[in-house]
Amino acid sequence: MSPTDALETAIRAAFDGMREVGPGKLLPRVNVVLEDDDLAATESEIVHAIVSGDGNASAKKAAHMSLAKWDAQADAAWAGATERHSPERRVLVFDKLGLSTTAREALDDAFPSVAQRDIVIANPGPWDPWYTAERKTAHDFYWNAYKGVLSRSGWTPETIANLDESTSDIVGRLADPAGETSYQSKGLVVGYVQSGKTANFTGITAKAIDAGYRLIIVLTGTIELLRGQTQRRLDRELVGEENILGGRDRNNPDAVRGVDYIGDGDADWLDGKFLRHEIDINSQPDVPAIKRLTSAAGDYKSLKAGLDTLDFRRAGELKDPLKPMYDPANLFGTDVRLAVVKKNKSVLEKLLRDLHDVHASLQEIPVLVIDDEADQASVNTTNPNRAKTKEEKERTAINKLISQILSEMPRAQYVGYTATPFANVFVSPEDAVDIFPSDFIVALEPSPAYMGGNKFHDLDPLPDDEPIDASNSNEAAFVRNLYAETDEAERAEIRNALDAFVLSGAIKQWRSDNDPDLTFRHHTMLVHESVRQAEHKELADLIEDVWATAQYSHPAGMSRLRGLYESDFKPVHDARDDWDAELPHSFDELRVYIGEALNLITSAGSPVVIVNGSKESDYKAMDFATGRYWRVMVGGAKLSRGFTVEGLTVSYYRRRANAADTLMQMGRWFGYRPGYRDLVRLYIARDVVDGRGKTYDLYDAFTAIIQDEEAFRSQLRRFAHLKEDGRPEVRPVDVPPLVFQQLPWLKPTGANKMYNAVLDFEGDGGELRDFPRQADRGDGSANAAHFKAVRGWLDELGETIEFEYAEGRSGTEPKIKTFDARVAIIDAESVYSALEKFSWTENYAFAPTLRFMRQAIDKGTLVDWAVMLPELKGIRRRDVDGASIQLLSRSRRGDRGGFSGSSFRQRAAIERIAGKIKAPGGPEAAKLSTPTRGAMLLTFAADPVSLEKAERDPEMLTDPIATEDVATLFSLAVPFKSAPRGRIGFRVIDKSKEDEAIIDAT
Repeated sequence: MSPTDALETAIRAAFDGMREVGPGKLLPRVNVVLEDDDLAATESEIVHAIVSGDGNASAKKAAHMSLAKWDAQADAAWAGATERHSPERRVLVFDKLGLSTTAREALDDAFPSVAQRDIVIANPGPWDPWYTAERKTAHDFYWNAYKGVLSRSGWTPETIANLDESTSDIVGRLADPAGETSYQSKGLVVGYVQSGKTANFTGITAKAIDAGYRLIIVLTGTIELLRGQTQRRLDRELVGEENILGGRDRNNPDAVRGVDYIGDGDADWLDGKFLRHEIDINSQPDVPAIKRLTSAAGDYKSLKAGLDTLDFRRAGELKDPLKPMYDPANLFGTDVRLAVVKKNKSVLEKLLRDLHDVHASLQEIPVLVIDDEADQASVNTTNPNRAKTKEEKERTAINKLISQILSEMPRAQYVGYTATPFANVFVSPEDAVDIFPSDFIVALEPSPAYMGGNKFHDLDPLPDDEPIDASNSNEAAFVRNLYAETDEAERAEIRNALDAFVLSGAIKQWRSDNDPDLTFRHHTMLVHESVRQAEHKELADLIEDVWATAQYSHPAGMSRLRGLYESDFKPVHDARDDWDAELPHSFDELRVYIGEALNLITSAGSPVVIVNGSKESDYKAMDFATGRYWRVMVGGAKLSRGFTVEGLTVSYYRRRANAADTLMQMGRWFGYRPGYRDLVRLYIARDVVDGRGKTYDLYDAFTAIIQDEEAFRSQLRRFAHLKEDGRPEVRPVDVPPLVFQQLPWLKPTGANKMYNAVLDFEGDGGELRDFPRQADRGDGSANAAHFKAVRGWLDELGETIEFEYAEGRSGTEPKIKTFDARVAIIDAESVYSALEKFSWTENYAFAPTLRFMRQAIDKGTLVDWAVMLPELKGIRRRDVDGASIQLLSRSRRGDRGGFSGSSFRQRAAIERIAGKIKAPGGPEAAKLSTPTRGAMLLTFAADPVSLEKAERDPEMLTDPIATEDVATLFSLAVPFKSAPRGRIGFRVIDKSKEDEAIIDAT
């Protein structure tokens, strides 16, 4: 072995030996290994070997994986009081490794710490911690195998380390499967749409199997397509070939006839991409085999004569039949049963009947129930005061069957997964006690590579003094608007989307040829416009006709693609420097690849396929297993709710929904897009018309949902703290329904799921919040009342003051800029009295903020307000009721009501006055701050009767201006010390207590 190879081997051995137990002196450990070769290394040689290797070099990979794990590790004895991913944690790691300053800087540069902290809210008991480091390492076969799958799939060590910690935290909150006493733990895991929830519960399953759980029931959604996709993924990434074959000789055609994936011609199976454990599992005493009770081809069926497959005792697996199955003497020698089943009444009844027939006592079997899409069908959230529909009766039956499994198997644990938890947080613990997440709620943080709502929407205000383009706007980069009102215009919009599909496919082919690390097996376009099957057929026919006339093989079509490349794809790519793939320098390099893309898209004949369950539907469209799939997919419900559309690059979306969780589940364009993030395009309707002629902006609806979802997660994050005595701030049962609703027509979830609870009061200390949802203008009386309520404050304004704000893109040094404003100090009672007079759009809840203000005033934590009126350059003053004020040009929002939010320029000053110390509002803001002072941003906008933009321009209005034509807009930041972590309260509607059931969570 060469000295270089010996050093690589020694470094890997040193880190491998420390990874699970914690860091220790690195140099002595490496040299101990090198002694066998009569070699010795210096620290600089070790560091050079680590940082100079490629990503697959053993030294670099071992060091990277160890640092990532130590950064992310929670509750490790060696870590002391340092927090995960904190600078203090890194310093401690380097101290324990015994590294010099130079070595620390080199490793920090090579492997920066990536913070990805899940939110955890949990009960303190009744369990004792059992999932220790020793327990994890004693049995870790399936977890290590799954880690290998993730690593080979391109997961970074940081992402794997975070998944390791997240899954350990969840498994550790379940009951010890080998414990003498039994109890049930029930939890909810909240992810994002298409963000990696399956990876998380696959990791949970791997660790649960290693820990001793012997019956795993995975409940998928309500359609077979999703169940089959989930089964295949678990088989491919966790179960592995050896368990699928069940001891059969893979090379014997007769022996493997009828085995999943072989007869189907599954491309991943044929290419050797299914996990191979490379051992005879049946001969390993400490490695349980996994016996599948379901297959990719079919859901659970009654076992009848094959009941031994499910029965641990009848199969003769217990080493000591006189002891219960969960006894360690038996547990780790028994095999695992895995069932991936739909949430379907007849399927669950079959499973229960077979469980009743086994010889093993149900009370001795450690069971893990994973409920994917836990907000669908599982919870019983129907109103008991009215008759149930057929759908609600089915949902109640499924809820009853899940509860029955848990009640008859006291060692069963329940973990629900969902991306849209709105229905779950409205569940009353009393109404759904059997599956309420009473023990823990975990909100997962996706990896930085995830393309979620914050990648498609501009959640922060955009600059108003520079052009809006793909460099600073996600909407400009990824979103293309649909406004068609005529058939011809609709055809043009469909053709534009098809052009993007063809061009992005050609770019993928070019990248595959020019980058050996990039392969694009699938390339799809999703068309989602209606839930009606007949309309799917009409739309598919229309798309086929547009395709036939697109002339992709003629100069006209090629010219159009060139224009799209030069006006869209190249500018978007050039606008940012954080893409993960290159683009051709010119369109001419793509010409040959356009032909390849066209051949792939039309390889099955028509480029279009319907996926909806009708006779016209081609279910092979959902089969991404047997080969490359390049198609335009038209459908409805079967293309949403948990199903992953592989290779999705272009989405054409025009379907409206009345519930936010339903709409969000249709956002299949969210997800991971390795190697083609810059190519993703969303064509979305901005003016969908319903049967009553009302129009809806679907992109704006998604923006509102995402903002509401982030507000919900932000509130969860505020409660993820422990008190000084080590107990949690709140238990899961105390978590309030912090579900916000911006759009009057778009409820968080179905109305039948929202009868249990209402938000009562709310406030966020030091955080500016906009309140733009004012009542419709109507005859102007609301405007007049609002202006009258604040008119007196204008006479109290002082001299002009200069405030500061910081401006700059993330990762760059911010520039300090200034703005002028006048300020009045108004007592809290006067402000409260004025704000009581404001009226709001239907279903908009300002009352919780008023109630919070009332409590803060009564407790003395809110004494007065600094009311700020900006003095903007270049805006004329107008006379309104004798006051000389500036009027902004602000349009009312169409379907949401009210106005747009405040400018980011004043945010920092407002928050600094309200006590947020780090807000860069400048010294004048700091002078105005007191512990009991809130801050208000007050502005006025022209609001005449006309909706025409030109006629709403303040310059077009006569002077003086009537108060009926002036909108009074405000944003608030309550004093930081009145609610440093946020303060909320909610009422649970309880028939026995009515309005008395008010919970104050601070």
